Amino acid sequence: MKILVLGGYGVFGGRAARLLIEDGFEVIVSGRSEAKARAFTEEFGGQPLALDKSDLAAVRAALDGVDILIDAIGPFQSYASAPLAELAIECGCHYLDLSDDADFTTSITSLDERAKAAGVVVLSGVSTVPAISSAVVVELSKDLVEVTLIDTAILPGNRAPRGRSVMEAILSQVGRPLAQWRSNQWVESPAWSGAVTRGLPKGLRRPASPIGAPDLKLFPDTFKARSVVFRAGLELAVMHHGLRAFGWLHRKGLLPRLDRLTGLMLFSANLLRWFGSDQGGMTVTVCGRDAHGHPVARAWRLHMSEGKGPFVPSVPALLLARHIASGKMSAGSSPALFCITLGEVEAALAKLTGVFDRQAQERTPLFEVAIGPEAWSDMPPSYKAAHDLWDRHEMVGSASVARGKSSLARLIALVFRFPPEKQQTPLTVTMERIGTKEHWTRNFDGQRFTSVLSNAGEGKVREQFGPFAFELDLPVSDGRMQMNVSRGWFLGLPMPRWSLPISDTAEFDEDGVFQFDVKLSAPIAGLVVHYRGSLTRSDLDHSAASFGGSDGFLSLG
Repeated sequence: MKILVLGGYGVFGGRAARLLIEDGFEVIVSGRSEAKARAFTEEFGGQPLALDKSDLAAVRAALDGVDILIDAIGPFQSYASAPLAELAIECGCHYLDLSDDADFTTSITSLDERAKAAGVVVLSGVSTVPAISSAVVVELSKDLVEVTLIDTAILPGNRAPRGRSVMEAILSQVGRPLAQWRSNQWVESPAWSGAVTRGLPKGLRRPASPIGAPDLKLFPDTFKARSVVFRAGLELAVMHHGLRAFGWLHRKGLLPRLDRLTGLMLFSANLLRWFGSDQGGMTVTVCGRDAHGHPVARAWRLHMSEGKGPFVPSVPALLLARHIASGKMSAGSSPALFCITLGEVEAALAKLTGVFDRQAQERTPLFEVAIGPEAWSDMPPSYKAAHDLWDRHEMVGSASVARGKSSLARLIALVFRFPPEKQQTPLTVTMERIGTKEHWTRNFDGQRFTSVLSNAGEGKVREQFGPFAFELDLPVSDGRMQMNVSRGWFLGLPMPRWSLPISDTAEFDEDGVFQFDVKLSAPIAGLVVHYRGSLTRSDLDHSAASFGGSDGFLSLG
């Protein structure tokens, strides 16, 4: 088959062209510069062609006798429509693109009827995402009856070549609102804000921050996932966190949109190119529950070396060109989902220095671990919904608050930012899992205080309030969990037992609704704060949610 690659000598298009040429396809390598196209074909083969993709008449003429058109130029974030895909359909030509933009990739379905009528295949996102990432999720989610989290990160090496269109696409998002599907709701936060650490094979660890990708729009419905997050990272900390700082400055109005600075950013990044390494990769983690309600967390990790990382986005184009040539693909237009298998991907990447592994990870919700699987299975559904935290969720309700009257009690309440006394006040509790820890923010009608909870051994959790940390015992009886302070630390130093706060705290179910009763006292001060009330998950319809009887599995209906 004859294939025309737009951007055929670029960072990703050039690698797609090389793979296709090596595989025996007849490839036309096109771009605006005839000299660059000719230099590429003299080194790697193929036929050079000077072609401006915006000149649709010239593209139409170039498609004469071509079987597959591949658009590897971008940035797809700037495309208002898909004129090249429409032109390919008119010419009876198959179409593939390497789009990394959610809106563009999802909108390609509007051409489905026309593609079917013309008998051609039109696929968008024939790249790392969503083509490869969806193939990984399909494999990792086998035998799961609920997918609670899909977490993907792409982590290139610093010496990887940087395409201007890719950098422009990233910079256009940094510091701007990014919608992510978090616990069955769309939640906005600034792109490239915050950072987590992700590990790759061979012991590599990299920072990763949220950024847009087709997966964010496609996977919630495709895999019925409760949460979908996507991150990318830069190997050099100075570059990764420097970009976060630029995003913060943009949010404060101190910098223009960063994509207007693409040339300057590209120049600066190239100055640092020879620092770091030529090693990169990606990770995909899928969490959920199996048919027995057991928590499952699986990760697929890829490591690329010798500068071969930029070949990864080009592998799906090779695999799909093979499928089209063999007649395996049905006519139609859609995002590139379910069209290649992980086995095919791994076989292709293994020839390009790819090393991959799969891991079973421990990501069981914190309180399920703390009280143990047997006690967890006996807890009421409302309790499980409250603590079934895989990523992030909110609980909403109300509380009554009483405060201690002594001067010392008022001082302690001020230090810990406990809410003021009120008979009935709206309450929102936001819980977010970061690594193995849970971050709880309680919002009593605008008065907020936060703590961080972590595992402290069987039947225990540790709760951190700034410089204070307390170990809580969690005895469970008849579906009711107590939270009793057993040890404490201040600035890491053990607190004397006589100085520990007294916690008379319980969580329980009443008429199918999660209830809490928190009473905190201190030596000498007496009562500090006593708040009690009820909460429900804002992302779950409790009339439809059940835990499947004794096996403890949450069914969302």
